[in-house]
Amino acid sequence: MVPLWIGNSLPNLVILNLRSNQLYGRVPLSLCRLSQIQILDLSLNKIEGTIPECIYNLTAMSRTMNTTPSAIYVYIGVTYTDYASLVWKGRESVLKSFLGLVKMIDLSNNKLHGEIPEGITDLTELVALNLSRNNLSGLITPKIGLLRNLLSLDLSRNQLYGEIPMSISNISFLSQLNLSTNNLSGKIPTGTQIQSFDASAFLENPKLCGAPLPNKCLEDLHPNYINNQGHKKENDDDDDGFITKGFYVAASLGFIVGFWGVCCISVLNIRYIMKRLTSNAQRILA
Repeated sequence: MVPLWIGNSLPNLVILNLRSNQLYGRVPLSLCRLSQIQILDLSLNKIEGTIPECIYNLTAMSRTMNTTPSAIYVYIGVTYTDYASLVWKGRESVLKSFLGLVKMIDLSNNKLHGEIPEGITDLTELVALNLSRNNLSGLITPKIGLLRNLLSLDLSRNQLYGEIPMSISNISFLSQLNLSTNNLSGKIPTGTQIQSFDASAFLENPKLCGAPLPNKCLEDLHPNYINNQGHKKENDDDDDGFITKGFYVAASLGFIVGFWGVCCISVLNIRYIMKRLTSNAQRILA
């Protein structure tokens, strides 16, 4: 399992790369204490459970990027430059010159389930987020657009559903996107950046439509028809509503007036008859 002591004993840890091992169990909550962490890579393991809600505590990923592109250290008179081997944009690379600018989370190729915690959108300086090849479900949070510094976003091969949030088009520097093999639906948000991606970024989402996919949305195929139908239906509803209300109001008023009119006439007739009978009776008695 991922050791608990990593988060408890190494609060100043900047890079944690445990990729491609046989680790299992859950992501320990103690990792949320790594407030200085800039690179967290637990990919290609057998880790299960959910992504910790406390992930927003990785505050180094929400602070403005380091202006120093590389991490340079001086130790006992010897100068050396730090580096890290990372999977960047789908290929393994050794980052050295720009390591100080990289802030990334890679939890791909595990057995994680549950929803993507909304708190992950607090890590606004992330440049790469890879949660692919898990069993994650739920919606893509509407706040995903807050990650405006993302260069790479991979949520493919999960069980995410619902629509792609419109805010994703706010991620202006996104150069790699993969949302394929999920259960996403609706229209792909329009935006220069989104439509520039290849259709492969959205494939195997049967209910997804719109550019760059070849299957068009219904409103794109027949915009005039749908608008006219919607307008016509609205007018029809208004007409039906007007006729129905007018008819029932008139009928009700007519019934009430007629009923009371008949009642009044009947009462008057009875009084007249009674008056005549009384008068005739008095004459006979006289």
